[in-house]
Amino acid sequence: MDDLTTTPGIVALAAGGLALVALVWIIVLSVKLRRLRAGQRTVLGDAERDLVAHAAALQEAFVQLRDWVEETAARLEGRMAAAEDRIDSCVAYTSVVRYDAWGEASGHQSSLLDPHRSGVVVSSILHRDQARVYVKQVREGESELALSPEEQEAIETAMAEAAPARPAAQRTP
Repeated sequence: MDDLTTTPGIVALAAGGLALVALVWIIVLSVKLRRLRAGQRTVLGDAERDLVAHAAALQEAFVQLRDWVEETAARLEGRMAAAEDRIDSCVAYTSVVRYDAWGEASGHQSSLLDPHRSGVVVSSILHRDQARVYVKQVREGESELALSPEEQEAIETAMAEAAPARPAAQRTP
């Protein structure tokens, strides 16, 4: 015991204490390193590559994904433009005007127009013994043939409202 109270003994005790602290520190760092490597194995898998190579591979995958999304969006824009062009030429506005031309025959004027006011006006006159149907082409709101007041009313009624479904207008001469 006398050796521990001397200068070399105190230095030996201090060195032993320092060695004990270093050993505890090594154990703590070893546990932290194992946890870090387990986390890396979770992220990287069992492949033998480092974190930088994995990050570079992820960056390349994201660039490829972005390029694919941009290419797909461009194709979709083209398809959408083509669909909009087709829709522009579809029937968008309709109307029906009914009238009683002779008191016993029933007449109907229907207009079917696209957004450019082009389409057809269909006129029908129904009688007990016969039925007649007339169709006149309309381009941009005008017909090459003269339109009756009822046919003109059918066009104006169709274009007056944007909604395709409308109640029929009743009219008696």
